Amino acid sequence: MVVLVSTFSTKDKQPIPKDWRISTFITLWFYFIFTTTQAPLQDVSWSKFLFVSKIFLPFYFTWVLINTREKLYYLISTIGASIGIVAVKGGIFAILTGFGHRVYGPPSTQFEDNNLFAVAMLIAVPLLLVWEKEVQKNWLKKGILLSIPIIYAASLSSWSRGALLTMIALTFTLISNSKRKYLMIPLVIGGTFLVIPFLPEEWFGRMHTLETYEEDLSAMSRIEAWTDGWNYALSHPFTGSGFDGWIYVTMRDWHSSYVEMLAEHGFIAFGLWISLIVGSVFGLTSLSRQAKRIEGMEWVSHYSLMVRTSIICYMVGTAFLGLSYWDLIYHLVFISMLIKKFALQEFAEKAQTNEQQYKKKKNDNFVTNRINPIE
Repeated sequence: MVVLVSTFSTKDKQPIPKDWRISTFITLWFYFIFTTTQAPLQDVSWSKFLFVSKIFLPFYFTWVLINTREKLYYLISTIGASIGIVAVKGGIFAILTGFGHRVYGPPSTQFEDNNLFAVAMLIAVPLLLVWEKEVQKNWLKKGILLSIPIIYAASLSSWSRGALLTMIALTFTLISNSKRKYLMIPLVIGGTFLVIPFLPEEWFGRMHTLETYEEDLSAMSRIEAWTDGWNYALSHPFTGSGFDGWIYVTMRDWHSSYVEMLAEHGFIAFGLWISLIVGSVFGLTSLSRQAKRIEGMEWVSHYSLMVRTSIICYMVGTAFLGLSYWDLIYHLVFISMLIKKFALQEFAEKAQTNEQQYKKKKNDNFVTNRINPIE
């Protein structure tokens, strides 16, 4: 309520940005209303719809209040630090206990489950690197960099197979984005060989089921749920089963954001949702390439690559977790939108400045030639 009243009373805000992501996001929310009216389990579906709406509606404040690059930096840093602080605590616990216990997230949150928290921690790593890049205090820079291997340790101790795949994707993406590959590659290899001897046999046994999933009951139950969800989506392509439709369709959690969105809301909603994610990845890639050609726009390239890395972590990690309504992914989508907005503003300002300098130089040369004509 404080934020709501303050937002409508302050002059320090901007109009809702004109970006395709906002219109797609709003359309998706309205489509949820339609699919909820058609859901076979009305009470369950409407209850979840209200829960998701409480996640969706506050993004209005992000659209209008984050109106400068500085505020965007604070937003990214805050999200990274909020997850990172708890992740470091889990990492220290994992190291002190020899990775023998699972690390869970804060109780009664969207990150409580060990699998969910592991993916959230890895998504936060690139956001912490945005913070580290611009922070001025040297001790804080070192502290942020030191926290990253500790967060890796916490994620390893989640015993999550999806987190292991996400960790691999994160590591390769960070290395490919880095200008110091010669330094990062030996660090990653050395860190891997350092950690392996301390991991318990049970951990390796669980990870081994990635290769022998046919023998793992948990993996096979997920495949059965995915098959049931796909078949239901084919038979109800426009409505799906509604929120928490797994209760009606398969009696197993979907264990995949992609299947969750498709099975619960059909192909149209899935198309809107996946376009927000994939479209943001392509947009950030294009923006980064454009910024590299312009002097003084290094921040655009760094922000774009790091946020893109976080989205890729989400795409990999939630292939095995039902997190299609997670607030974190929508934060990343709208952060992508704001990076583009502020970058284009700076591009335009630089172009205008260059044009003015060119005209001034041209006029000066013309005056010089009039005074000192060339014979």
